[in-house]
Amino acid sequence: MNAANSSPPPTSQSSISSNPITNSRSRKQLSLFVAGASFFLLSGVITRRSLHRRYAASVPKFYQPSNRPGLAVNGAMEGFEALNIATINVTSFMIMMTGGLLWAFDISSMDEMRRKIRGGLGVDGTGRSETDAEQAFEEWLAGVMGRKEEKESRKEQSGDDVRRNERGRPR
Repeated sequence: MNAANSSPPPTSQSSISSNPITNSRSRKQLSLFVAGASFFLLSGVITRRSLHRRYAASVPKFYQPSNRPGLAVNGAMEGFEALNIATINVTSFMIMMTGGLLWAFDISSMDEMRRKIRGGLGVDGTGRSETDAEQAFEEWLAGVMGRKEEKESRKEQSGDDVRRNERGRPR
């Protein structure tokens, strides 16, 4: 065999588009993660700028006496600024995390999310319908409420008003 005959097989367009990261569906899902990551980066820059500005304001001027700092503090505005920065940081992180989770679980619409959640609960895909699942939940809830009522009726019949701990001793 010579090197001219051993060329790699040609790649088709379908093999390139079947790559799970480069297809259009995956790029659409990953766009929320990228938007969240860029928003998270922007909020980090805003936080660093605010911290640097606070530090620069606390450094005394050259001819300022060291026993009297010249910093005027407005606690309400500092608290408001801290709340805003924390809110931006948490929101941007949650957008990034949501986008990453949606990409990881291959969810790109609300219908897909609903189908996957219901499938995990056994409503879709296992033969149980939504009405069967609701009926099973109602039966479970009726059993719990029945046990609660039975416990309350036993308590009323015994006439025991003394509160007891988990070992049955009065408190």
